[in-house]
Amino acid sequence: MIDSAVYDYLLIGGGIVGVSTALQLKQRFPAARILLLEKEADVACHQTGHNSGVIHAGVYYEPGSLKARFCREGSQATVEFCRQHNIPFQRCGKLLVATSPVEVERMDALAERCLRNQIAVEPVSAGQLKTLEPNIAGLGALLVPATGIVDYRQVTAALLEQFASLGGEVLFSAQVTGLYEDETMIEVCCGSSRFRGRFLVSCAGLMADRILSLLGIDADFRIVPFRGEYYQLPQIYNEIVSHLIYPIPDPELPFLGVHLTRMIDGSVTVGPNAVVGWKREGYGRINFSLRDSFANLSYPGFWKVMRTHLRSGLNEMKNSLWKRGYLQEVRKYCPQLGLNDLRPYPAGIRAQAVRADGSLVHDFLFADSPRSLHVCNAPSPAATSALPIGAYICDKVAEQSG
Repeated sequence: MIDSAVYDYLLIGGGIVGVSTALQLKQRFPAARILLLEKEADVACHQTGHNSGVIHAGVYYEPGSLKARFCREGSQATVEFCRQHNIPFQRCGKLLVATSPVEVERMDALAERCLRNQIAVEPVSAGQLKTLEPNIAGLGALLVPATGIVDYRQVTAALLEQFASLGGEVLFSAQVTGLYEDETMIEVCCGSSRFRGRFLVSCAGLMADRILSLLGIDADFRIVPFRGEYYQLPQIYNEIVSHLIYPIPDPELPFLGVHLTRMIDGSVTVGPNAVVGWKREGYGRINFSLRDSFANLSYPGFWKVMRTHLRSGLNEMKNSLWKRGYLQEVRKYCPQLGLNDLRPYPAGIRAQAVRADGSLVHDFLFADSPRSLHVCNAPSPAATSALPIGAYICDKVAEQSG
């Protein structure tokens, strides 16, 4: 079936970045006909709906990077959007806890980075930490008051509702199987259905490289999925902390480490770790896709990443398979937890863009053709940053499409 209508903008991807972009395109160009295509039956089914729900302040990010800028702007924009649409959120703050002398030294460097990123931060002594969080042990901490929590599924649903109210169109269960572009039009195939538009924006997350390949665009990266495995604490521990509790990260490693996260529903989760995913959209305990596994194993960049981070990768894998090892990661700062306190909880999958030389893409990455723009890498904190990312994409679309 070929849709006879010609859309001004077609969008691929119903995660929070895609929906934010669709809404802001509609707000910027009210008369434009815009269609959002999502392969699942609802929005926020993948990275958006499987993250920790944190409204990040932007502590860790390289000053001057898009990631640092978007996170700082996005934190406030997310809170304002939640207030406008009566979406529950809390600004509970985050404590980054040092449990060794080395981490105390790293904590000082993090405090300096916070200042450079214009983020309010307060040093906390061991005694003050015990007052703030009686169940947490540490040599000191950094308090980041701006950090909060929210349900990003609710945020995405509200963005979509606003998009639809302005006349935007959305089609679910529409998996993209082909893309064709000429001098005047771009066509998107979803099985037997075809949709034509003047410009395409792809926010495909875990499938970003595969959507790019449908247009024959050369990409110097591949998406390598990393599973973030979580546990949930029993309900009796819902008040175990009043802040989010994070370790001081090792600057040599790409991920932040296991932390305690208060969720907006009142529960507390432990995690995530970071292990290689053998299925891009596999959220259960055991997941395997032949296609996704072959994509990893046949890519030189994958092996170079594994070699670079061999020691930490083996440790992450050990703790994934051995629950007691995982427990030790959180007992460093919360020693009262036991093995039976770690209850099953769905995993998340991080879409990590990796270059052929094995380097991880840490900032936002885009690619384009004459009639398309592709978000190739939208790293954490993409959910926090979705509103300024959407505005940035709209600027690029306006510039590129004339």
